[in-house]
Amino acid sequence: MLALLCSSAAYNVAVTGATGRTGRLVVDSLLKSGHSVTALVRDGDKAASVLPAAVACRELDLATAGAEEMRTACAGADKLIWCATGFTDAGELIDVRGMKELVPGAIAATGETPAVVMLSSAGVTRPAWDDAKKARLIGCSDIPIIRLNPGGILGKKCEAEQALRESGVPYCVVRPTGLKFEGWPQGRPFLSQGDVAVGRCNAVDLAETLVGVLGEAAAAGKTFELFTLAGYPPPNSLSPALERLSADAAGPLPEAAVDAAYDLLQQCLPGEEQDATKLEMGRTYEQVDSGEVRRESGAPPTERELSVAGGALEGMGARGSGGKRGLLKRLFRIGASS
Repeated sequence: MLALLCSSAAYNVAVTGATGRTGRLVVDSLLKSGHSVTALVRDGDKAASVLPAAVACRELDLATAGAEEMRTACAGADKLIWCATGFTDAGELIDVRGMKELVPGAIAATGETPAVVMLSSAGVTRPAWDDAKKARLIGCSDIPIIRLNPGGILGKKCEAEQALRESGVPYCVVRPTGLKFEGWPQGRPFLSQGDVAVGRCNAVDLAETLVGVLGEAAAAGKTFELFTLAGYPPPNSLSPALERLSADAAGPLPEAAVDAAYDLLQQCLPGEEQDATKLEMGRTYEQVDSGEVRRESGAPPTERELSVAGGALEGMGARGSGGKRGLLKRLFRIGASS
């Protein structure tokens, strides 16, 4: 619904990662909003089986394609929504390769709205924070994905974001918090900056926001975090929230503003405990509330957490020899005694 309200023009939108769970929701939202869709897919047969017939599918392997192949695949597209992620056979994050080698020149940028909308992730800057900042903002630095950061993936996504900023292409970067495809209702997309947001993001709300910012001049050149505030309806327009955000060109937010955002957003955490440091990878706020999960702040990841996070990376294409335990040790840089 939000995408319908925000769209003022019909575009032909290229979508990477279109056959993934988020990508399919983005495709659906684009079609409902009156846009045409060009899906850039690795497997044409899979695309034909999961995407609507109205979608034009073009086969392209983002792990191996060159810039000219990308331009050909995007021919006729006005905009690009980047939903793809994963690794090449050489272990390079596709996001980094895409923003450095494929996206520049793929879309002919016109007007003042974003030509490329990148789906990234909340938390991408946090592993690089110094110890004092991590301690000051512990409620968003000592959480599962930041502690584990499998394969350094957050830093790599941060690198991909920066490559897009430096590409000269009008862009918007959207960083959702924990993505929920079920178990968390749609609500109000809550936009913030400073990379201190923690919580849950409904996947449909994310898809509609990715689509909604396409026609928003106030989104161009900006990066923001996103979560779903349950129990509130979506706004009639994203414009007021987007206009309040700082452009990336203005530089990082002052630390006083980061602290203020953190103090506010910690009150929006799901659950009754409202303490994300007690979470374990793959566990829920409700399990913290019930006492089923009670992690001590600063405790090292458990073997179960390492396995859950390693399995997620394997699903993205991370490979390694020496069996799963060997892969986990390399991904998380753990010693034999961990």
